[in-house]
Formats: sequence, structure tokens, C-alpha cells
Amino acid sequence: MEIEMEGVDHLASERSKAQFDVEEMKVVWAGSRHALEVSDRISRLVASDPAFQKDNRSRLSRKELFKNTLKKAAHAWKRIIELRLSEEESSRLRFYVDEPAFTDLHWGMFVPAIKGQGTEEQLQKWLPLAYKMQIIGCYAQTELGHGSNVQGLETTATFDPQTDEFILHSPTLTSSKWWPGGLGKVSTHAVVYARLITDGQDYGVNGFIVQLRSLDDHLPLPGITVGDIGMKFGSGAYNTMDNGVLRFDHVRIPRDQMLMRVSQVTREGNFVQSNVPRQLVYGTMVYVRQTIVADASCALSRAVCIATRYSAIRRQFGSQNGGDETQVIDYKTQQSRLFPLLASAYAFRFVGEWLKWLYTDVTQRLQANDFSTLPEAHACTAGLKSLTTSATADGIEECRKLCGGHGYLCSSGLPELFAVYIPACTYEGDNIVLLLQVARSLMKTVSQLGSGKKPVGTTAYMGRVEQLMQCHCAVQRAEDWLKPSVILEAFEARSARMSVACAQSLANFANPEEGFLELSADLIEAAVAHCQLIVVSKFIEKLQQDIPGKGVKEQLEILCNIYALFLLHKHLGDFLKTGCISPKQASLANDQLRSLYSQVRPNAIALVDAFNYTDHFLGSVLGRYDGNVYPKLYEEAWKDPLNDSVVPDGYQEYIRPMLKQQLRNARL
Repeated sequence: MEIEMEGVDHLASERSKAQFDVEEMKVVWAGSRHALEVSDRISRLVASDPAFQKDNRSRLSRKELFKNTLKKAAHAWKRIIELRLSEEESSRLRFYVDEPAFTDLHWGMFVPAIKGQGTEEQLQKWLPLAYKMQIIGCYAQTELGHGSNVQGLETTATFDPQTDEFILHSPTLTSSKWWPGGLGKVSTHAVVYARLITDGQDYGVNGFIVQLRSLDDHLPLPGITVGDIGMKFGSGAYNTMDNGVLRFDHVRIPRDQMLMRVSQVTREGNFVQSNVPRQLVYGTMVYVRQTIVADASCALSRAVCIATRYSAIRRQFGSQNGGDETQVIDYKTQQSRLFPLLASAYAFRFVGEWLKWLYTDVTQRLQANDFSTLPEAHACTAGLKSLTTSATADGIEECRKLCGGHGYLCSSGLPELFAVYIPACTYEGDNIVLLLQVARSLMKTVSQLGSGKKPVGTTAYMGRVEQLMQCHCAVQRAEDWLKPSVILEAFEARSARMSVACAQSLANFANPEEGFLELSADLIEAAVAHCQLIVVSKFIEKLQQDIPGKGVKEQLEILCNIYALFLLHKHLGDFLKTGCISPKQASLANDQLRSLYSQVRPNAIALVDAFNYTDHFLGSVLGRYDGNVYPKLYEEAWKDPLNDSVVPDGYQEYIRPMLKQQLRNARL
């Protein structure tokens, strides 16, 4: 069989079908030529370094796995120093090493928390140590008893004016810090969130920089109990991370280790709000959530790349006169599940790019004391974090199923990718809780419509609510659904009508909070509709830019239409119930969607090639660039430790007595 030949590109014929410039699409995906060059160079650097090998992860014990991660993190830091990599290059290197590690929390949470909430003096003291990794930090907020409800945290930080110190204490079992990555075994320091108490008064939750372990022998400091919380979901996967538990027994720290950019405690013990607005804390949150949305597009695109390449290699049924069977990717059932995920990966990429811009815009406004766009930006990033991570987690699992039985093998790369990714639905805000925050923001926007206050940012369409409540979809033919204005109006009308309906239902409750609890399921659906509108509108905005390269823009238009019309099909009840479209128009949308799948089909392999992932990064036998799947699957099977011996350990004790009817005599 040709498929078993080494050194042959079994997907070459698929690549030859591409109707667009793949190299230019790589630039679009990367964001710029510079970003593509950096990603390309760093990904190859990682792939060619034996120290970053990762194909045995799922076979290691927890201790071996963790030590292996420490080794890789140390080697990565060594390479960063040796090659004098920039911050951008260092970040790419950690990304392509592709292993959850304490460094993720050090750079992704500890450093941004200090930068966002520390004073100039604190930045000068702590950041040089953190940048050189002379200290390693984590972010200790979540507790055993409280996660989403940050105001319910129980750890206390009580000011002692006699010694000019804070006393950190864990008064209950449920006040134990629980889950922070890097805390369990590695971090020397943490930004700890605790209830600030001074002069007998509780001033709510504040951040404190606390040393946890000795910088000489790494032992926990007096009064500190710290360890790992145990194995987590999956083989390998997130078990490379030392998620930890932390308890304080009257641990004293100097007063100046309270993060004091927003509020301070004076030497006398007086609590003082600084002239820096409290909303600045949201700036850090917008940054972190923006990176999570970007990560969603990366994780989903990996899964889609694996499933698309394998779907083109796998053949099943349809053989006529002894000829080849049909490629699985040619079945409409496969296309209708796979291509919307391909479109989603691109959609999330572009909304992630826009969020990057939004973070920069918000930061500049904050520095100019302009807080007008912050509440909307906060709600928007919360909603997009929820929408993209939920869709990505579901999408990775769908890609596993699209690969049939082989997708269940660890060597497919999909089980581990799923296990590594799914915590994103919970960390940095539980996805349902975040959608409720979006819903609150939407209800506030609707309630202010009559006051003359214009909605801003992604809620600006609400300013046309009267028109959107009345408009009728103009679609008469299937191809009318290809008009961006038609798609946008349908999504805006759906979102506006669902939000207004929720607001009207809420008005029937004497107690608004009771109403909010009672209607929470409806409110979440309204929030999802709003967030999906944002993603669709940002995809359409992307297409209005100058996009070079033969056929590139046309392919992106097809993907944008697939994303929008698939959502319309999936949430058809919303569009019909709110009267945005008629059943006939819904049927035409479905006809158009099928046609779009046929247009994507010859370009599918080239569209996933544009992600520019190395085989090392994909970590999948099924997703190999050359499509040489079956010999590699066979080869991989023999690497399993069970195959180290022909006769298994335990044969003499358990299998032989059974076969020989000697179980009564066996020593079980």
C-alpha cells in the first residue's frame, strides 16, 4: 500500500487543491510577518532539541513526570539566557515547549499581579528578582471553600501596629489556599489574597507578597504548611503542574509587602484609598482573559488540524469495483461537524487579536484617567473567555470523536490536549458565573436606554434597539445569507430581543435579585447571544481590512459565513422564537451552509497547514504533516511498556492458574 511508504507526503494531492496562497494565510494567522518569523524560528528550535521531547509523557509516573517538567523548564530558561531571547521570543518558546509548568503562573499571573497592583517602589524591588527568576512566584487566591466568590475568601491579614507587620492566618480548613499552580512544590513566593483587617475592621480582600520557602534549602518557612493537592484528570496532561495547598499559622510579613497601588495601610494602621482608582485591578483581568481567548484559538486549531488531516487520510466504505474507499472528509456528516470547528478556530483567533487591541486601548485610557469603557470591556472579556473556552473544550472532544477509535489513543494527542485544556472552563472565572456577569451588564444597558445614556463598545447596537425590535430579515434566496449586513442584523436583532425579553421578565419581580436568580438560565442564553454577536462582528470587521494574497480573503469569507450560519443553525430556536427570521429563511440558511462546506472541502488541508504547527508541537500520530499515519500508529504501539516482555508480569501467579483450573492452589 502506498500509505505505508516512508518519506512520502500522503497529503500532497490534498495540498495541490488549495485555491489560495497558503504562505499569506500563515501571515494572517500569525498576525504579522514578524510574528510568523518568530513563531516559525522558535517552534523549529524547540522541535529540534531532544531535551524538549514529549512523546513519553503519558507513560511516566507522577514523580517522573514532574521532575521531567522541572528539567524542561530549567533547560528552557537556560536557552532563553544563552540565546538572549526577547520577551516575545521567550513567551513563544514556553508556548512551543507545550507543557503546563510553574513558569506559566510565574509569568502569567505573579508578575502581572505585581505590575498591576504594586507601587513604583514595589515594582523596583520585586520585578528585577522575578524577571531573573531569582524568586519564583504564584497567584494564591482560590481557597478550598471559595473560588468564584472572591469576596467570600477567609484567609486573614491582620495589621499589628506594634511591629508594623501583617499577620497572615488560615482560621478554618476551608480557608486553605487550594489550586494555585506552582504552589505545591516550586514557588518561593506568592501573591496571596486575604481579608485585610486593621483596628478591628475588615476592609475586604487585598493582595500581599509573601515568601513561602527558604531561598537556601527550599524548606517552607515557619508557620507555613504547603504541598501538592494530588493527581488530576488524564494521563500526563495537567499533572505536570504542582497545583498546591497552603495554610498560614500566624505568619508575619512587613507592612510594605501589601500591594499598595490602590489602597494602603499607614504606619499607624489607618486604611487609606490611594488616588489611583480601584478599577485598575480590572486592567490586569482584561489582560489575563485576553490571553485565555488567544489560547482557545491555539488549542482548538491544534485539535482541528489533527482531525482534518486524519479525515483526509482515513478511508471507509464506498469502494466500487475494487477501487479506493471514500475519504472520511468527503462525507457531509464529517464536514458538518469538522468545518464549523475549523471556522471557529479562525473566528477565535481574530476576536483574540481584537481583544489585544482592546487591552491596549483600555490601558491607555486608564493612564489618562478615562474609565468610561472599562465596565463594558470587563464584561466583554468575561463573556468571550466563557464562550471561547467552552466551545474549545467541546470542540477538542468532538475532534476526538471525528477521529473514530484511533482518536482515543494517547498517541493521537487528543486525550491529553483535552485533559490539559478543560480547566480553562473553570480557572480565571467559572464560565457560567462569567456569563451571569455579562447578563447583569446587559440588563443595566437595557435599563439605561431611556435615560439618553448611549451604549458603548460591543453594546453600541443596543442604541438601535427600537429598530432591531421591529426589523424583518430580507433574505429571499440562499445566497442572500452571504451578505455581511444580513448576518449582522440577524445576530443583533436576536441578541437585542433576548436581552429586552429578559429585562421585561425581570420587571415583573418585586425583588430584582430574586428575579435574577429565577431567570438565570434565560439570562445566560441572552449573554451567549451577545457574545456570539461580538465574535461574528469582529470576524466581519477583519474581512474589511486589506488582506493580501491570492484567494486568502475569499477563504476567510467562506469561514466567516460558515461560523455565522452554523451558529444560526445551532441556535435556530432563538432566531425563530424572537421572530428574527422565518422558517423558510432558516431553511435557506441551511442550504447555503451545505454549499459552503463544499467550497471549503478542497482547501481544508491548506487551511490547517496555515496554522504552521510542527509535528513536535502537535504531538499526534494522526495529525502528522506527511499523513503517514498507519505505520506510525503501529510503531507507537510497540513502545508501550506492556510490550517490553512477550509474556506479561503476573502470568505465573494469575493467568496460568486460571487456564490450568488451579485457582484453588494459586496464591491470590
